[in-house]
Amino acid sequence: MSELAQSNIQNTRLYIVQKNKGLILTLLCLVSILLAWLFGTVQLVFLEILFYSLAYLSGGFQQAYDGLKTLIFEKDLDVDLLMVVAAIGAACIGYWMDGAILIFIFSLSNTLEGFTMEKTNKDITSIMNLRPEKATLIVENKEQTVSVSQLHKGDLILVRPGERIPADGVIVEGASAIDQSSITGESIPVDKTINDDVFAGTMNRQGALEISVSKLANDTILSKIIHLVQEAESELPPSQIFVEKFERIYARIVVCGALLLMVLPPFLLGWSWDNTIYRAMIFLVVASPCALVASIMPAFLSAISNAARQGLLFKGGIHLENLSRVTTVAFDKTGTLTEGKPKVTDVIPFNRYSNDELISLAGSLEKLSEHPISKAIVQFAEQKKCPLSPAADFQSTMGMGVSGKVNGIACVIGKMDFIHSNLNASQQTAVDQLENQGKTVIFVEADQQLIGIFAIQDTLRGNAKETVAQLKKAGIKTVMLTGDNHSSASAIARQAGVDHVYDQLLPEDKVTIIKKLTEQYGHVAMIGDGVNDAPALATATVGIAMGCAGSDVALETANVVLMGDDLSKIPKAVQLGKRTSRVIKQNVTFAIAVILVLITINFIGDINLPSGVISHESSTILVILSGLRLLR
Repeated sequence: MSELAQSNIQNTRLYIVQKNKGLILTLLCLVSILLAWLFGTVQLVFLEILFYSLAYLSGGFQQAYDGLKTLIFEKDLDVDLLMVVAAIGAACIGYWMDGAILIFIFSLSNTLEGFTMEKTNKDITSIMNLRPEKATLIVENKEQTVSVSQLHKGDLILVRPGERIPADGVIVEGASAIDQSSITGESIPVDKTINDDVFAGTMNRQGALEISVSKLANDTILSKIIHLVQEAESELPPSQIFVEKFERIYARIVVCGALLLMVLPPFLLGWSWDNTIYRAMIFLVVASPCALVASIMPAFLSAISNAARQGLLFKGGIHLENLSRVTTVAFDKTGTLTEGKPKVTDVIPFNRYSNDELISLAGSLEKLSEHPISKAIVQFAEQKKCPLSPAADFQSTMGMGVSGKVNGIACVIGKMDFIHSNLNASQQTAVDQLENQGKTVIFVEADQQLIGIFAIQDTLRGNAKETVAQLKKAGIKTVMLTGDNHSSASAIARQAGVDHVYDQLLPEDKVTIIKKLTEQYGHVAMIGDGVNDAPALATATVGIAMGCAGSDVALETANVVLMGDDLSKIPKAVQLGKRTSRVIKQNVTFAIAVILVLITINFIGDINLPSGVISHESSTILVILSGLRLLR
């Protein structure tokens, strides 16, 4: 066997031992206790004490080290040190077995807690493994394997079936079904073809694709997800911060209480000194706030992990906690409640022109324009399979429209002020009806005669209406904030079913409205996607950004990122936040109740140290498992 292979095997063994060190030490503690008990039954006292000492050392060394470090450097007491002191105290008065059982169960509890926390962390951070390390770069029709970090904007990469896409980009050749569940939470692969956007970390299921890179490795949506996950893991919710501060104060109270129990009962209650010290050690154990401390963070991490799997990324537990208190949800309009892409909704031809003739003429001229409305008309013509002809003498007038010739016909397309024709009564009625519906009307003129109109509107997202209905059913008020004109805003608001609409707003106006809503109704969540939404996102109790459509500024400012832009996740997130709060309240109540019951039983004298340890540590494990329910 080569030296390299031997080295790899040795490194693997070291990794396994290091990863499972807690479990190994706990098992060593158990074996030592059993051997000590066996030697005690045959009166080999030296070996009995030796193996009990080994049990104390293997099961309690790490806890003692951590506790002393906290005491020396932070001048604070913690639960670890209390447990070790209680065990040593029991040994000092001859209760070696009781102290050893305390050390073993506490060590086992910490090991199980470590495994459960690793489970939640693994669920949250497993997405980091989706980032490919290598990419197939195409240079002068030749393939090169390069590191993803070496890719630049505009590079052409090849992605074969079964490979993960290494960078955000646009398909320039090929078509395939892309599994985007890692980014958007969609369970069904999405069909993608030329000019469609694709994301790093998603899986190419079928055809080979040539993709033009649009973002550097550190700017991809997957990289942003990883960054958000790291933020979520490090940021503690207020309730956890409070409990950790309370733990330090409480630990001092427990120590003072134990000291009093060591001194007063012989004088006040007539207890023996051995019994007094033993009861004080039990008090140290059962009064320790282990379960109380473990009531919160596992629950929050489990909930954040659950949300991440569904495409909803929280930047910390505090935002999940705040979301549970939200009474009002404010939606931006364009790109949030709506698709953010104008579409043709109505076509009305005039002067003996047919629908297809009008669409073909307009599509032919608009094909030369890059304006979003022009693209909407061209896309509509392509969907209707209307033939498009080459256009000549094309001119674009900013903010007004376009002009040119199609098959020798002089055409003008744009606003009413841009064309030369006048409207008759029936035409004006048709225009008024469309504008009252919040639609933008585009006029088409051929040889200075009005031949028809197009109605353009930004369409509502498919699940927007259902999302608003679910929020209202949950008792949450819904509003819409937009810079659009009143008619357009009102039309979308009616379709979505929101309670109230604020229109013609500047970014600073949105901030003012958010503050006003907060004063009136309490906690407010704001959902937006653009740079102009960033101030409002920062002002709201919880800012939620659209992950795919959202601007970089919005993503950085928001507290929560909605990957896949699926609004239906919002009611589920609110429900998850409320469920998390309920679970935490249940855990805290249970933990406090167990402590009070065990303290009471200890004073009555009907509990020994092993029973107290088992009851106390079992409550800790139960609250951790209770928190893990939120993974579902």
